[in-house]
Amino acid sequence: MKNAAVLPAARTYTIGELAREFDLTTRAIRFYEEAGLLSPQRKGRLRVYTQGDRTRLKLTQRGKRLGLSLAEIKELVMMYESPRDTVPQLRRYLEVLAAHRADIESRMADLQATLEEIRAYEAEARGLLKKLGTTGD
Repeated sequence: MKNAAVLPAARTYTIGELAREFDLTTRAIRFYEEAGLLSPQRKGRLRVYTQGDRTRLKLTQRGKRLGLSLAEIKELVMMYESPRDTVPQLRRYLEVLAAHRADIESRMADLQATLEEIRAYEAEARGLLKKLGTTGD
């Protein structure tokens, strides 16, 4: 009888390990689980997360940094994991990113206009103080 190759056990993670790695609370990880982004196995009362769960958590964190909603993140994660062609997935990803870029650019323009108004008010106040013979610093 030939010796069967022994495959190493797939790496698993506890909720605490993932929380530490991603600097999250365990409550946040459970929230992502309830939202359907993570699906840990159960060993008694313990949650056991796979490498796939870890990858989904990493993608979720990346999406949050980009300002995506949880629904958008879930859609993109599901597309990432589906066996379908990647062209529609990449097009959808670009649509989501473009919408968020446009939103951020709009907010930045609003903030820039507000800064210009503040600078004008500051200059006006300094001018008035100068007329009154004092400085505004």
